[in-house]
Amino acid sequence: MILMTIIEDTRQKPGEHTIKADGFHERGIRVIRCKLPFGDYANVPTVAVDTKRDMDEIAGNIGSDHRRFAAECKAAQEAGCKLYFLIENRYGIRTVDDVHLWVNPRVIYSPKAITGDRLERAMKTMQERYGCTFLFCEPEQAAGIIQSLLERG
Repeated sequence: MILMTIIEDTRQKPGEHTIKADGFHERGIRVIRCKLPFGDYANVPTVAVDTKRDMDEIAGNIGSDHRRFAAECKAAQEAGCKLYFLIENRYGIRTVDDVHLWVNPRVIYSPKAITGDRLERAMKTMQERYGCTFLFCEPEQAAGIIQSLLERG
């Protein structure tokens, strides 16, 4: 059972810290390797914001790359990190409940492209299953919303 997740700096040479690695494993600590700006080990953040440039990007993530996207959500959940997806858009979409109003321009060329209805259902399922939250804003609002979310912790 995973009790905690920590980050190990990628400059720590693999295989040279087996005693620590074994100790982490025995204590139920998962180690994720990632470049840190300083130090060798750090706590996983409690809040993270993933921005999407528009509805097309989130539709592609959920529709075409669903496994990777779900794995990211699950990893954040298991690490105890609240994950927000901030989707910038000029379609007037302000909540997940509005997503069904979005018309995917790709539907014209590909009948298998995800529709607004399917995207909305998928987002709601992911929120329930993984505890992530989908937020929407105009691009000019993004910086302030990110600041607010990260300050609240």
